Amino acid sequence: MCIRDRVSTQSTGYSFFRMLASKQRLLFRPHRSLSTQTAPKKTFGLKDSDRIFTNLYGEHSPFLDGALKRGDWYKTKEILRKGRDWIIQEMKTSGLRGRGGAGFPSGLKWSFMPKVSDGRPHYLVINADEGEPGTCKDREIMRHDPHKLIEGCLIAGFAMGAHATYIYVRGEFYREIQNLQRAIDEAYAAGLIGPNACGTGWKMDIYVHAGAGAYICGEETALIESIEGKPGKPRLKPPFPANVGVFGCPTTVTNVETVAVSPTILRRGGSWFASFGRPNNAGTKLFNISGHVNNPCTVEEEMSIPLKELIEKHAGGVRGGWDNLLGIIPGGSSVPVLPKNICDNVLMDFDALRDVQSGLGTAAVIVMDKSTDMISAIARLSLFYKHESCGQCTPCREGSPWLSDLMERMVLGKAKIQEIDYLYELSKQIEGHTICALGDAAAWPVQGLIRHFRPLIEERIRNRQALEAASGAHRVASAKI
Repeated sequence: MCIRDRVSTQSTGYSFFRMLASKQRLLFRPHRSLSTQTAPKKTFGLKDSDRIFTNLYGEHSPFLDGALKRGDWYKTKEILRKGRDWIIQEMKTSGLRGRGGAGFPSGLKWSFMPKVSDGRPHYLVINADEGEPGTCKDREIMRHDPHKLIEGCLIAGFAMGAHATYIYVRGEFYREIQNLQRAIDEAYAAGLIGPNACGTGWKMDIYVHAGAGAYICGEETALIESIEGKPGKPRLKPPFPANVGVFGCPTTVTNVETVAVSPTILRRGGSWFASFGRPNNAGTKLFNISGHVNNPCTVEEEMSIPLKELIEKHAGGVRGGWDNLLGIIPGGSSVPVLPKNICDNVLMDFDALRDVQSGLGTAAVIVMDKSTDMISAIARLSLFYKHESCGQCTPCREGSPWLSDLMERMVLGKAKIQEIDYLYELSKQIEGHTICALGDAAAWPVQGLIRHFRPLIEERIRNRQALEAASGAHRVASAKI
């Protein structure tokens, strides 16, 4: 998701990883050295030489010939020979936080896997479901840079003691699955993965598993259930996947982008990656910018870049100019919308967006200008979450249809002013009371609307009341005549 680990979207649920995380408040020149590199601190903005995803727009071959030219698979054997502890420590040094939405520290998450096997195999599962509306970053990696993901699977799997990786891809991603499978076949043929991956003696098998389009399967345990051939419904936790995951074995579920950046981090050094962004918000990030902008795009940029600068630098600005902006959803459909006055200065990172009661999520920036009916836009999201609820938890099963129905009445103004408070209270009764975070994902857009655009809702209700009063008076007068 997307629902993923965050709210999962962020990827979902108050998983162990999510609870801990909430408490811790274009041409690339391949570098041929495994030594740590540092970049001087500067104003936010990424140089082309520091971009990790150098074929994001498919200008070159996505397959092995092109990947080798871009520096992929360079000295991978040396990285593995440094050992599991070195890899995990470098990931911790990098400050990388999960790119699926939760923002949990990746090195720490990788370290949760048992160090010594109890006889059960370990598994790495890649969440490539990407069902969050507005999100379109992981598909670009799978379509145009799949070898970064495959190499990352080998390294991450080795660090976790896993000999098998499952890449769970959204079923609608037909071309992405084709490219990914071809790249995996190339890697097997070249000896990069398989029984003797990169000549290290480590066995790594990678399997592509296509989902069936359910948004809920972006949540890590629902995804595990789906891989096992069961309906995609989240599991209660504990036990957590790191102890009892896919097939009852220790498992780490992580996002495509998170794993795909790890080889470059390990080649260039964790401190190099940590030099970008603000403390606790390190690294580079893929941002999706869509909606009312002049040039919708997916772009890799430095964490903590100002939202306004991100849009004007890479997306050609808001349609009609920045002053025509109404609001922005900064992290995919499940995070609260922000009004223009906050968007003027907010930074694009986990902590800055948390401080303004929104979230980075999947970094899917949805821009809405003043032509947008904001109430109708949020109502459409409520309808989406109503449709995608798996129905397992009562607050979500019953609450998401109520939210959607109330929002439809708000769109028409067929409500009372006090019902705005009822709507907000309903969202709070859903938030935090479900197994996964789909309940949160349904509640947060509505909360953001009420928090920042309540006068708009009240105006629509009053206009409807005035219209009905005038219509009633006209009927009375006509009856007297």
